[in-house]
Amino acid sequence: MSGTSLDGVDGVLVSLDSHGILQVKAHAFAPFNAGFRDQLLALNQSGPNELHRSALAGNDIARHYATVVDSLLLETGLNPLDVKAIGAHGQTVRHRPLEFDGNSQSQNAVGYTWQLINPALLAELTGIDVVADFRNRDLAAGGQGAPLVPAFHQGVFGRANTCVAVLNIGGISNLSVLNADGTVWGWDCGPGNALMDYWSVTHTGEPFDKDGAWAASGQVLPALLDSLANEPFLHKQPPKSTGRDLFNPAWLSTHLKLFPELSAADVQATLCAYTAWVCSQDVMRFAPDAVTLIVCGGGAYNGHLMHQLAEHLPDRPVVTSDKLGLPPLQVEAAAFAWLAFKTLRRETASLPSVTGARGARVLGAIYAR
Repeated sequence: MSGTSLDGVDGVLVSLDSHGILQVKAHAFAPFNAGFRDQLLALNQSGPNELHRSALAGNDIARHYATVVDSLLLETGLNPLDVKAIGAHGQTVRHRPLEFDGNSQSQNAVGYTWQLINPALLAELTGIDVVADFRNRDLAAGGQGAPLVPAFHQGVFGRANTCVAVLNIGGISNLSVLNADGTVWGWDCGPGNALMDYWSVTHTGEPFDKDGAWAASGQVLPALLDSLANEPFLHKQPPKSTGRDLFNPAWLSTHLKLFPELSAADVQATLCAYTAWVCSQDVMRFAPDAVTLIVCGGGAYNGHLMHQLAEHLPDRPVVTSDKLGLPPLQVEAAAFAWLAFKTLRRETASLPSVTGARGARVLGAIYAR
């Protein structure tokens, strides 16, 4: 998995039994260097020769994935023939579902979502079958194509007759509501780490604000927070999904221009408060009965952000996913291994209650080794 935080590739090697019960055997990470990260960020916007640059970036993503696969095999002593498949999400650079073409009212709108990776190259480099392109089948059925992890969250974190909420804070935040009656909801809340990471690297040179320490040193700016909170996406009803197409430096700049001469630390404090507010508002609106909020993704390691979430949600525990046996940085990678497992078995893995599609679909395309 390489997510909207653009820090690198997380991979897990997992075993699954016939019921899809998952056990993580190993975890590996391959970072993106600053130059490659900048290339990927540039592809989030229109630019010269972008087809050429996208194709080459997709090749590089495949090579990063192959490096992670090699590390996992080395750590576990397995060889490629021992592995059934690689679930390869790719790097999202554009996400515009149900836009531009068709008519959403007549149920023929599609739009597009674009995850960079060359899955054929990954199969060639690793000698393992690759399952990729998980999102487009849901789009073709009228869905958002995202988020895809709520079904996995239900299998791993769901509890009988109990409502539980799972919050993934990557570059973008998304919430899964695992209802007591077994139904599942899920959607993208809004920004997660993306804006904070951008502000951190711009003003401190650090790729992220470790433990939220810089944000904690500043003061939240109420007027700026109110301006950010007026974003229309936040007030849309699910199903909904978003990405850097919306929550990007240009979007942030339009708000900052209204408030000249702001302290950089105060802006960081406000961005952290904004992420906490966005996520907690969705929990209170749509999961008031949730007995626990389980947090995964890189944001789970931001102590200041976790403290603010807990302050907004004093009536329930706010815990990280490692308390339930799956470390925060392994959850999404494990989810795409699980999705690949479902693909190989020709089982549906999408949830219309989450994406708004016309029905559940088998996701992914298989590239043979």
